[in-house]
Amino acid sequence: MILPLPTVQAEPLQFGSLRLETNLLLSPLAGYTNLPFRLVIREIGGVGLCTTDLVNARSLIEKNRKALKLIESSPADHPMAVQLFGSVPEEMAAAAQFCESEGAVSVDVNMGCPVRKVCQVGGGSAMMTEFKKTAALVSGMVNAVKIPVTCKMRLGWDEENLTAPDLARALEDVGVAAIMVHGRTRAQGFDGLVNLPGIRKVVEAVRRIPVIGNGDITTPEAARHMLESTGCAGVSIGRGAFYNPWIFTHTRHYLQTGEVLPEPTFAERVRVMTRHLDLMIEVFGEVQGCRMFRKVGPWYAKRFGPSSQFNRKIVQLATRAEYDDLMASYQTWRAQFLDERGELLPQYAPATLGGGFDETEFATPAIRRQTLPVPAGPNELW
Repeated sequence: MILPLPTVQAEPLQFGSLRLETNLLLSPLAGYTNLPFRLVIREIGGVGLCTTDLVNARSLIEKNRKALKLIESSPADHPMAVQLFGSVPEEMAAAAQFCESEGAVSVDVNMGCPVRKVCQVGGGSAMMTEFKKTAALVSGMVNAVKIPVTCKMRLGWDEENLTAPDLARALEDVGVAAIMVHGRTRAQGFDGLVNLPGIRKVVEAVRRIPVIGNGDITTPEAARHMLESTGCAGVSIGRGAFYNPWIFTHTRHYLQTGEVLPEPTFAERVRVMTRHLDLMIEVFGEVQGCRMFRKVGPWYAKRFGPSSQFNRKIVQLATRAEYDDLMASYQTWRAQFLDERGELLPQYAPATLGGGFDETEFATPAIRRQTLPVPAGPNELW
């Protein structure tokens, strides 16, 4: 389908010394944006920068095994940014230096995570409540490394404290190269609508640095709408990418041509899902990789059509051989829902993905969560 060409484009994005191929970024998603998923996204294409799971700065400089695994990378995983959280200036600066030495092209400071255990130590969204302290901490990081330092924040702690514009301006003054802003408050978590005018106020508050918009981008149309409505320089996609790993390449194509590409076929979804599992096994080993994949497989299955048989078995996955047997069994079971061409019968096809930010689609938290669930993970509210 050909639509009128958009007024915005998928284009290179520059912040600090870093030039990205596109202005479409993968957001951190705790428990999910590990090396295997980042590699899957890169192989599909269209993404400009991938960021790791959020990692505790102190754990990183102490060389904690789990922290090091969070920032594990490979030559194919480039350009990569590391997202840090913490509230001790010396630790954050030292962690930024370590990330730089490990090949990260940028360091992002988490100022948006609403999870209590992160906020309790002065990290995440709590950093939005103390401007001077936060600006001083970030200034130390900027001065400690040569790579760009960015900050990801929410609009504020709650509706009465929408501090993001003022904080963004203060961070620009101490040398932050870019701001990523999720269009909700800490109090909202993922409930309610994304506040696009709120993101625009952050865009208008800074003078030179790019602002990247984030929140509920599940389709190319939603990405374009955020770009046009807010004036942001790019978009950062988290849950929408896990729900739809093709979103970056489809969005890039749509912004350049106005053409909405068809959804991937079932065969293509299975190919990418299988590649994801193989990378999980390669990076984490067969036992742990299969165990971790138990929460990944059901996300791919959301667009398979009927998938109850698949979901019952995937959550018990223990070996790669079991996966092959599972898929053979599932595809035989799934055949009853197909027509003579091998396509899902209309009554079993998944609903068409909406354009995003539609008030009828996101009118209530219950409806919104049906459309874009929050993945269960270490930080379920992130």
